[in-house]
Amino acid sequence: MDLITNLGEGFSALLDPLTLLALLAGVFVGTVVGVLPGIGPVGAMAILLPLTFTLDPAAGIIMTTGIFLGSQYGGSTTAILVGVPGEASSVVTTLDGYPMAKKGRAGAALAVAALGSFVAGTLAVLLLMVLAGPLSDFAAKFSAPEYLLIALFALVALSRLTGGSGLLTLVGVATGLLFATIGLDSSSGNARFTLGITEFLDGIDITPVAVGMFGIAEILLMAEEREQATSMPKVPFRSLWPTRTELHRSGGPMVRGGFIGFLFGMIPGPSAVVATYASYAAEKRLSKHKDEFGKGAIEGVAGPEAANNGAAGGAMVPLIVLGLPVSGGTALLLAGFTIHGITPGPLFIEYEPALFWTLIASLYAANLALLVLNLPLVSLFTALLRIPRDLLMAFVLVIAVVGTYATRSAIVDVFWLLVMSVLGYVFVKVGISRVAVILAFVIAPMLESSFSQTVSLAQGDPFYVLGRPISLAIVIIIVLVAVVPGVLRFVARRKQFNSGLDVEADQT
Repeated sequence: MDLITNLGEGFSALLDPLTLLALLAGVFVGTVVGVLPGIGPVGAMAILLPLTFTLDPAAGIIMTTGIFLGSQYGGSTTAILVGVPGEASSVVTTLDGYPMAKKGRAGAALAVAALGSFVAGTLAVLLLMVLAGPLSDFAAKFSAPEYLLIALFALVALSRLTGGSGLLTLVGVATGLLFATIGLDSSSGNARFTLGITEFLDGIDITPVAVGMFGIAEILLMAEEREQATSMPKVPFRSLWPTRTELHRSGGPMVRGGFIGFLFGMIPGPSAVVATYASYAAEKRLSKHKDEFGKGAIEGVAGPEAANNGAAGGAMVPLIVLGLPVSGGTALLLAGFTIHGITPGPLFIEYEPALFWTLIASLYAANLALLVLNLPLVSLFTALLRIPRDLLMAFVLVIAVVGTYATRSAIVDVFWLLVMSVLGYVFVKVGISRVAVILAFVIAPMLESSFSQTVSLAQGDPFYVLGRPISLAIVIIIVLVAVVPGVLRFVARRKQFNSGLDVEADQT
């Protein structure tokens, strides 16, 4: 009953005209930017984050959350209509969504994608609402050693789950940690890595790091590509409703995808991407129409799109409960919280109950808004894909520079924007994870403060951390995450080597 009462109070607060307008604007603008290929959810949030600074904390955070959810959804439109995923987590959607469009079923694919996103998003918010309280009570038992180990777990897990070279990911992590230490040491007050430049004493703000690494770097990458005319099918509104058979076949994948996405969403790394592949594999295994996969199977659209949005909801759990971002999108959400003077974590629900329940209500409303707004506006979104790329890049560049400067009205932020833009571009070319950089940058303050406190509490005892049950459990998990993948790769290579020897023996 308390959950329902608190949720009702959250919806009451959400009905404030400014807050509701901020939510709808965030969902709409996030979807618009998410539709544009190449920018992606993190880039969209990075570019648009400065727009929320002028709002009050509740409206600003809710608008940022709306941008996050809207940009997650937007990538499916281009994936289905033109076979070009708007972002990485929409790659799987192209496998069956685009073939459906070529068969004249683009409207049904878009509708199922929207319905799947709504079902999974609503399911994820329900799970978040139920689990956040008990998990926060448990996390309230955490002290500095536990927070230190959780931060280390996030960085270690990220190095294993980015999909690229573990060494290059660690380079990205080190880069993020290095940039986070520039400025005054919070404990001693000493200047660090400022090179004697007074403007560096205040450190680097999150805005130029995020906007440069993802927003401007994407513009540089897009500028390299030759613009090609895009041919898109027309999608009249009356064609959006799927057939009864398509709806029947989509129901199970939507629910399963929502659960898969939510579980994967709580794991550090590219959880949404992994969740979509896991959902697609599960549906292909369970389906009675396996031969249709890759040729236009409706399950291949419903499951991955549900998993994508489910992962977005799952990623909110560690963010709200521990104050720990596990993806690029939640790192920017944490930046939005911090900028508005709000610290998510175990005491967030206790200290900010009104804001927490307003946020929960806004997540429900955002999923409904995505369903209600996006289907009728499909023609508008397809028209956006016809905007000349040069004009689009110039517009995004102006927003990025002006928004970054307006954050603190400091010209040094524009300098850091330029530095981060060049680094982001170079990192993409070299293969270094930019998500690792932004996550390490955001986690660094918690990592540093908890390390200092842990050293003080240990009083020279090297086994102090291992004497705490929760800390010991986290240490074991870190070791498993760090060691098990290498062991599995070794076993796989050993089996492959032995099988090769067996083949040679048979041939002789």
